[in-house]
Amino acid sequence: MASHELREAIDRWLKWDKNEKTLYEIKSLNDASNWIKLNDLLSTRLAFGTAGLRGKMRAGFNGMNDLVIAQTAQGLCTYMKAQFNDNEQKTRGIVFGYDGRHNSKRFAELSANIFIGAGFKVYLYKRLVATPLVPFTIRHFNCLGGVMVTASHNPKDDNGYKVYWSNGAQIITPHDKNIQSNIISNLEPWADSWDTSNLYESELLIDPKEAIEAYVVRVRETLPPSIMEVNSQSNVRVVYSAMHGVGYPFIEDTFAAIKLQPVIAVEEQKEADPEFPTVVFPNPEEGKSALELSIKRADSTGCNIILANDPDADRLALATKNTTTGKWKVYTGNEIGALLGWWAIYLHKHVHPEADGDLSNCYMLASTVSSKILRAFAQKEGFHFIETLTGFKWMGNETEKLLSAGKTVLFAFEEAIGFMFSTNVLDKDGISAACHLASMACYLEAKEHFTLDEKLQNIYKEYGFHYNKSSYFFCYEQKTIKKIFARLRNFAGAPKTYPNSILQDKYKIKHIRDLTNGVDTSQADGKAILPVSASSEMITFTFENGLVITLRTSGTEPKIKYYAEMCAEPGQADFDGLINTTNDMVAAIVEEFFQPSENNLTPKTN
Repeated sequence: MASHELREAIDRWLKWDKNEKTLYEIKSLNDASNWIKLNDLLSTRLAFGTAGLRGKMRAGFNGMNDLVIAQTAQGLCTYMKAQFNDNEQKTRGIVFGYDGRHNSKRFAELSANIFIGAGFKVYLYKRLVATPLVPFTIRHFNCLGGVMVTASHNPKDDNGYKVYWSNGAQIITPHDKNIQSNIISNLEPWADSWDTSNLYESELLIDPKEAIEAYVVRVRETLPPSIMEVNSQSNVRVVYSAMHGVGYPFIEDTFAAIKLQPVIAVEEQKEADPEFPTVVFPNPEEGKSALELSIKRADSTGCNIILANDPDADRLALATKNTTTGKWKVYTGNEIGALLGWWAIYLHKHVHPEADGDLSNCYMLASTVSSKILRAFAQKEGFHFIETLTGFKWMGNETEKLLSAGKTVLFAFEEAIGFMFSTNVLDKDGISAACHLASMACYLEAKEHFTLDEKLQNIYKEYGFHYNKSSYFFCYEQKTIKKIFARLRNFAGAPKTYPNSILQDKYKIKHIRDLTNGVDTSQADGKAILPVSASSEMITFTFENGLVITLRTSGTEPKIKYYAEMCAEPGQADFDGLINTTNDMVAAIVEEFFQPSENNLTPKTN
């Protein structure tokens, strides 16, 4: 028999939901007295966080569906009405975009309809767009905020609701908590929330298509005429995969605008397809398994460079073929970050005449778990490097603060193949990143006679070798995770005491930063500069020989992750030796700090 709470949840759903499919699903389960399934679907709801919403498309308060989207839009609308006056709502408005997933357009239309009903001007794209277009459009039209309906590279059954604020960056606290509170206060659908029949006749609705042309122009403006001249004369071609997503038309337009040769598309993955028929996971970060068709296409056309976006085109993958060995190299996000970081410096120092080679007012950013290569660039070139918490929401908001203070931000990236080249978009942007990687390849071939991989090795020689090794363990017991991290921060039997070496003092630890309790021994006062969160585990150990390793828990999965990097000094030429040292140290750290056998941890399967 259903509990009182579950009975109330079922009754609310049956009263509020107007979608025939999801209403029938709950009704059928109710008729069949399937309380276990109903409890799963209705007893909890998707929590609205700093990434907005993301979950499976299914009936129930714990799924992505029309009713949950209507409730979310009502909460967001109520919060924004409290933050902005009537004139701002009518004149500045809000942007909605959507990708090619099932229900994405419907979710965007439902949301737009709710905001129009509340008196907001609404910019709603009438075509599929890449995620970077939403934050770009916010700043282009000076909007109050925006929403992109996408689940990025998640499996096909998922969808998401990604919210941006008026600064063009993803929302951070306290917006997320306040929006969640307003959602809970506005669960019952408003009178006109469901009726979208007259949506496109509303005088408050605008298709912001001109922002797409403006975006292409802004990408073109990030490259000087001399580089576009190189592009126009180059025979470099790239194979491109949209991964069954929205990227292809944007790549086509931007490549033409900066005079690159047209891409050779992976035809099977060129058009948006919500079924993602050719890939198990539509995520180019998976490496060769996701790039099989791209490699096949490149081999058949004699092409040595592959670029691939994820389905909403905010991430970018790179692979190149060694013409001597015939082997393909799939680059990590850190390696692409090194290449694009160098390219940003080159353009600013040597090509843009207004720069005069002075980088003292310039900044680059990366997340804590990403490569420290930008720090090495900054130390040698004289600009500033800022480390943020994981996620582009932090880098986007930090960039906006720097811009407001009159600073120049050249580049930001995270290891999960996310890149922000220039500040046209205060979020990761796989379209502009593709344009710059392709332009860089043309330039390197014409002027320096390097391939991208040869240039990467050259960067390591000049700025110091940076080698990364990352992985994770599954841990399904929360108390085990707490035990592992509690041991590390009470190592000498007292609070805030940590290991000082590994392998019986062979490798000594220089600094410790614990963003769970605010310790940072590299700071004069011993306190962390970055935001501290007692609800998540994150400790970084910096060793005297240059190895940096961060141990952290996942916010969405039962995993303990580690991100290790050997940051060598310029001139340390024994790359193989540094790799071997890193591998030995990581193996020891995993064994000594995680104690996987004792804690019954399950390693990642390759």
